Amino acid sequence: MSYVDGYVVPVPKAKLAEYREMARQVGEIWREHGALAFVECVADDVKPGEQTSFPQSVKLKEDETVVLSWIRFESREDRDRINEAVMKDPRLCEIMDPQTLPFDGMRMFWGGFEVLVEG
Repeated sequence: MSYVDGYVVPVPKAKLAEYREMARQVGEIWREHGALAFVECVADDVKPGEQTSFPQSVKLKEDETVVLSWIRFESREDRDRINEAVMKDPRLCEIMDPQTLPFDGMRMFWGGFEVLVEG
């Protein structure tokens, strides 16, 4: 089974086009280093919950939307190797400069997942 890194991030609606371009660029870098897929999705039907929800998870502000992303790898070992290479890629360091990010990286969360079912 493959392996997935998942991300959830709040993005200001006014910066969504800027975020899309950044995501396109970093997605190319991940794929160049061996990722099988790189997907970015913007919230369309995501409501606040009573206990938990996507908006609550990132402390969503009124002028923001939620982006759900994932990167698929052949295996955990491939993911670790690829992520190490991507983090050393000077293009990523330039694109992901904390001073110019089009989102609040402090409210982003992520994690690695073993695929349980794939169809």
